[in-house]
Amino acid sequence: MKEEVRLMKGNEAIAHAAVRYGCDGYFGYPITPQSEVLETLEELMPWETTGMVVLQAESEVAAINMVYGGAASGKAVMTSSSSPGVSLKQEGISYIAAASLPALILNVMRGGPGLGTIQPSQADYFQAVKGGGHGDYHLIVLAPSTVQEMVDFVGLGFDLAFKYRNPSMILADGIVGQMMEKVVLPEQRPRRTDEEVRKQCPWAANGRKDGRKRNVITSLELESSRMEVINHELQARYREIEKNETRWEEIDVEGADYLLIAFGSIARICAKAQEMAAEKGIKVGIVRPITLWPFPTDAICKAAEGKKGILVVELNAGQMIEDVRLAVHDSLPVEHFGRMGGIIPSPDEVLEALEQKIINK
Repeated sequence: MKEEVRLMKGNEAIAHAAVRYGCDGYFGYPITPQSEVLETLEELMPWETTGMVVLQAESEVAAINMVYGGAASGKAVMTSSSSPGVSLKQEGISYIAAASLPALILNVMRGGPGLGTIQPSQADYFQAVKGGGHGDYHLIVLAPSTVQEMVDFVGLGFDLAFKYRNPSMILADGIVGQMMEKVVLPEQRPRRTDEEVRKQCPWAANGRKDGRKRNVITSLELESSRMEVINHELQARYREIEKNETRWEEIDVEGADYLLIAFGSIARICAKAQEMAAEKGIKVGIVRPITLWPFPTDAICKAAEGKKGILVVELNAGQMIEDVRLAVHDSLPVEHFGRMGGIIPSPDEVLEALEQKIINK
C-alpha cells in the first residue's frame, strides 16, 4: 500500500497506522470511546496480509500481560483502552516499564472518576505522566490534537519505545478518537523478520541462544542492592529521554501579553479563542505540549518571560497546571479553566475565563 489520503475517525486511523507500521500484534478489549480501534483491525484482517496478530482478550488485565509477553520477545506490540480499562492495566504497565520493554499503549480518555461517562475528558493526565502504577517509572506520553497526529504518533511511539526500551503511551481524549478528519496514511512497512528482531533486540527472550548469554525478562529482583541499581539505570534513561525527546508547539508566543497552555483537542479550541482575543486587541500566544512526559518545562519557562499571565485550559479539575506552575516558578499568575463530566468548553468560555481570571483580576 502506498501513501494514501483518507477521511476517517481518530480511532480508525490508529488501526490503519498500526498495520502500516508493521505492528506484530494488538491485544485489547472493547470499551467506549475507543472500541473502533479493535473493530477496524478486525475489518482490516491484517493477519491475512502482514501476519499481524489481532486478539480480543478476555479482559484488560489479560490484554496488557499479552503485550508484556510479546514485548519480551522483541515484537512491536500494542494495546488500547479508555480510562477505566487503562486503570486495570496499570500493574502490567509497571511490569513492562521495570523490565525495560518497548510497547505502545493508547488511552482514549473518557470522563471519570469511576465508570463516569463515555464523553471526552483529559482527567487521566496524572495517571499517565506521574506513573499510574506502582514504583518509580515513566511512560513516554504523546498527546495528539489531530487525527493526523493519531496516525503519526503510532510510528513515533513505537520508534521511541524501541529506541529507549521503554513503553510509550498515546494519550488522546475522546474528541480526537471520535472526530473525523482527512489524514495521510503512510506507506506499508513490512513486519520485521525473526532474524531482524534477533539482531535489533539482542536482549529479547526469543527462544534461541545463538551462542549468547541466556536472556531473562523479569521485573522481579529480591536483592535490594541490585534493585536499587536497576532503579538508577531507569532514572538515567529518563534523564536521557528528557534531554532528547521533549516536543511542543508554539503559536504567536513572541510579542504576546498572555499565554494559553493546553494539550490535545483543547489546544484547537484555544486557537479559536486566540483569534477572538485578537479581534478585541488582546495579544495571546499558545503553547501546546506534545510530549506530556517529558514535559516541555524549559520551553514553557522561556515562553512565559515577559508575559502578564497564563491560563491553563484542560478537560479536568486542574492537573497539567501543576507542571506549568513548576515550570514558571511562580513568576507570574497561572490560573486554570476546565470543564468536567464530558462537557467541552467553547472558545467564548475560554476567552471569558482569560479575561476574568487573568486580565481583569
